[in-house]
Amino acid sequence: MIAPAPLTMPVLVVDDYNIMVRIVRNLLRQLGFQNIDEASDGKTALAKLRQRRYGLVISDWKLKPMGAHDLLGAVRADEALKNTPVVLMTPAAGNAVARDAGADSYLPAPFDAATLKQRLVAALGRDF
Repeated sequence: MIAPAPLTMPVLVVDDYNIMVRIVRNLLRQLGFQNIDEASDGKTALAKLRQRRYGLVISDWKLKPMGAHDLLGAVRADEALKNTPVVLMTPAAGNAVARDAGADSYLPAPFDAATLKQRLVAALGRDF
């Protein structure tokens, strides 16, 4: 049996729209996650990732000035961060974009708690 993902692990939500950060934060709380941090752009997210070990990153695809593609490239190139599960929030047809960028899963907009859970299970490789 695979151990469930700990709901206390730190999760980083990256989006330049505060309302979207709040939506994702609330959905994560509905799913039981307790330790949720945020960043408003890729550069800030990368700095936070290098200061603290996160168990999961959920990032919007369209970030400025450092986009999710560059953020994900930097994460995958960093020996200490490369295994961090990353879920990209993408347009509905974004599966190929997320996969090609190196994401562990994607979250097509619009989404609800059930869809978020399904994508997190895929990214983490275990239920929670």
